[in-house]
Amino acid sequence: MSDEAIAAELGGRIEQLRLEADITQESIAGELGVTTKTYRAAIKGRGKFATLIGILRVLGQLELVDRFIPETPFSPMALLELQGRQRQRASGAGARKQDPNAEEDLGW
Repeated sequence: MSDEAIAAELGGRIEQLRLEADITQESIAGELGVTTKTYRAAIKGRGKFATLIGILRVLGQLELVDRFIPETPFSPMALLELQGRQRQRASGAGARKQDPNAEEDLGW
């Protein structure tokens, strides 16, 4: 599936949650402080992620975000390396490992 298709599928599932909760689109849009047009764009996969989170919050389904993207703790070795510092940047080495066709960077 394309990214757009996945976004539309997720929006459709959120719309089904709204229908099951018997809440109008206008009611949700009003609680979020957005227009119904913005709400409809979000459920069609063309909205902002923050809008989708707000919709889930209004529907009482915010825990779905945790199931969608669960928190992943650092490994014990990574924690030792950080020694109290919070990691803020990625080295990009993981991306090179995943792409077998990537050229090796010689650092020149």
